[in-house]
Amino acid sequence: MKLAHALILGFACALPLAANAQWQWVDNAGKTVFSDQPPPLDVPEKNVLRRPANARSAPRVNVDAAPPTGADAPAATPPPAAASAPKPTGIDKELEEKARKAAEAEKAKKAAEEAKVAKAKADNCAQARQSKATFDSGIRVARVNASGEREILDDAQRAAEVKRAQAAIDRDCK
Repeated sequence: MKLAHALILGFACALPLAANAQWQWVDNAGKTVFSDQPPPLDVPEKNVLRRPANARSAPRVNVDAAPPTGADAPAATPPPAAASAPKPTGIDKELEEKARKAAEAEKAKKAAEEAKVAKAKADNCAQARQSKATFDSGIRVARVNASGEREILDDAQRAAEVKRAQAAIDRDCK
């Protein structure tokens, strides 16, 4: 039974070595790409930063180049299927679209909030100007106190209200 445990332990320790089979290169946009697949052929050899230990270091052939002619030409073979497949760019188009839509939604939300604040300021400004005009006109102004009785403002209370209205105008009417 101890042999089985030792084998399982050995297998578990060797398992991460398989995960180490990663390619790393810098793509044409300057981003570092990690993959279990080799880089596309348009990535220069100098941009390949790391390759798996079991990867062959055979020279990479550019399939887009003109085929050799004469004695160097190999037997006529069709081009590999990988050449006709679209090359991976390393950017997820759906993720990019979602990020763009989220940014647009955030921008629209921010604009709506700014419009709401601007409307509230305009309303406060109009109300403060009307209040100040009323107090400046010199007519008697009455208000209802906490007990529900009507009281006429004296000169000190009128001055305080004019000062409060002027502060609101200075703050909101820009």
